[in-house]
Amino acid sequence: MESFFKLKENGTTVKTEVIAGVTTFMTMAYILAVNPSILSASGMDSNAILMATALAAFVGTILMALLANYPFALAPGLGLNAYFAYTVCGAMGYSWQFALFAVFVEGIIFVILSVTRVREAIFNAIPLQLKKGISVGIGLFVAFIGFQNAKIVVNSDSTLVTVVDFRENFNTVGIGALLAIIGLFIIIVLHIKNVKGSILIGILATWVLGMICQATGLYQIDVDNGFYSLYPSWSSFSLGAIGQTFGQCFNFGAMEGVSVANFLVIMFSFLFVDMFDTIGTLIGCANKANMLDKDGKLPRIKQALLADAVATSAGAVLGTSTTTTFVESSAGVSEGGRTGLASVVTGLLFLVAIIFAPVFTAIPGFATAPALIFVGFLMITAVVDIDFADFTEALPAYLAMVAMPLLYSISDGIAVGFISYVVVNLFAGKAKKVSPLMYVLAVLFVLKYILL
Repeated sequence: MESFFKLKENGTTVKTEVIAGVTTFMTMAYILAVNPSILSASGMDSNAILMATALAAFVGTILMALLANYPFALAPGLGLNAYFAYTVCGAMGYSWQFALFAVFVEGIIFVILSVTRVREAIFNAIPLQLKKGISVGIGLFVAFIGFQNAKIVVNSDSTLVTVVDFRENFNTVGIGALLAIIGLFIIIVLHIKNVKGSILIGILATWVLGMICQATGLYQIDVDNGFYSLYPSWSSFSLGAIGQTFGQCFNFGAMEGVSVANFLVIMFSFLFVDMFDTIGTLIGCANKANMLDKDGKLPRIKQALLADAVATSAGAVLGTSTTTTFVESSAGVSEGGRTGLASVVTGLLFLVAIIFAPVFTAIPGFATAPALIFVGFLMITAVVDIDFADFTEALPAYLAMVAMPLLYSISDGIAVGFISYVVVNLFAGKAKKVSPLMYVLAVLFVLKYILL
């Protein structure tokens, strides 16, 4: 392990990497429950989706470990799975087999772009200050997701979002939000006291407190509204279910009547969002782990992007939407994960999750939410590295960081950052410092909003 993962060179140990890998998995385990619930709206079998989700996460994460030696984990991404199920298969009326084929082709294009260094060039073309802003924005975005998963922040007709009323539905929403706050302070105290594995301990402690609350009646099950038992339930689960989705991306009989133009629009929608979600996540996690060099470049970026690309096509063959690098990887990075060994642990846990799926899917959102909120804090510390004295650098970074949580999209936040960086520097008389590729990308982002 030392010779392959270079643990000493990266200032880490086997114990630290294992804790980091487990922590990342615990913060990502929700995808095993969420992805089937979303993609099943397309007509796919839920058990098959769960298996495909776990296998795609295993393949992608192991590839990241072996090819790039980074502690980043992959799984089918949120957002694109909703686009897959509710837009492509819902509003547009296409079959899920067709949607899987679009994802498969997207992955193949990604492989080509990764091998030819196009994606690497895009990553390296982003100015360092803007990368810092993207990292901070992802931290804010992750924290916002945490507050939402905990139901501390809820929808509001007048202000869009507001704080939860703890008294209303206390035995479901209220108690979960309260436990999430308790879990957050557990993590904070443990972190201040330099306890290793503080985030993982916080997740488990919050889950245990939830089970105690369920046993005493403080937490009550309400399946219709999404509040399930916090105890693992060993329901019937068929390992053969994967056969219902495996290889169905090549079922061309289910794609009759689809025009080339519509296929290209859908495929490029997957491609565009996935590309910049991945780049943004890699920037955020690598910056948190101090892996970027003095020029803001990430060593072995080509291998990392290739792992992501191959995982996307592999996931489509297995039967799930776009597989991408998860921002929750930052939780493992915060626990000290610095090498692919952490990713190996995470990947193996996803493989084991196929058998023990009921255990992992029982972890409630309010138990993992404190980890996301705390990781958000750790990631926004990069804001002190932004040169606010230079408005041409600071303003685009600022717009990127606030756009991510407000627009609820990493890729849209990057788009705002790219476009504003080019426009600000162009009219400030500093057009020469902007790389040609940044101009091209800014124009492509503008066209994306016009055409897609």
